[in-house]
Amino acid sequence: MQFHPNEIFLLYNPASSSGKQTRALAKSMNSHVNEVDALHEKLGPTYWKEVVNMLGLEPKELLDRSHPEYQAKVAGNTYTMNGWLDVLMHNPHLLKAPIAIYNGKAILCQQPNDVLKLEKAVSKVPPHLRKE
Repeated sequence: MQFHPNEIFLLYNPASSSGKQTRALAKSMNSHVNEVDALHEKLGPTYWKEVVNMLGLEPKELLDRSHPEYQAKVAGNTYTMNGWLDVLMHNPHLLKAPIAIYNGKAILCQQPNDVLKLEKAVSKVPPHLRKE
C-alpha cells in the first residue's frame, strides 16, 4: 500500500469518541487527511503488515485486550505473524486506538493528542499544501 507523502492517513473508528477527537486534531494539522473507517473498509493482511511494521509494534499490541470479544476469541491463543494479521483483518473493531500515518511515520494514538507527535513532520509540508 502506498501512502501519499503530503497527507495524513488516519485509520480509526469514526463512531468512537477517541476517533472523533483524533480526526479533529489531524484536520487542524493538515487539510489533507485520508480517513479510513476501520470498521467498514476491508483491509488485507499486506496492508496490516505494512502498518504494523511502520509502527514498530507487534500486531497484538494494537488490540484492545479488555474488549469482551478479544477475551472470547483471541485471548489464550498462540498466533503466527500471519495469524495476528488475520485477527486484525477480520476484527478491526478490536483496534484499541486510531492509527495516524504521515510521511513514512506511524503512531498509535492511544490519546487523541498523540496525533500531534506528527506535527513536526507536517510542518515540513510546502506552504501551498498546508491548511491556513
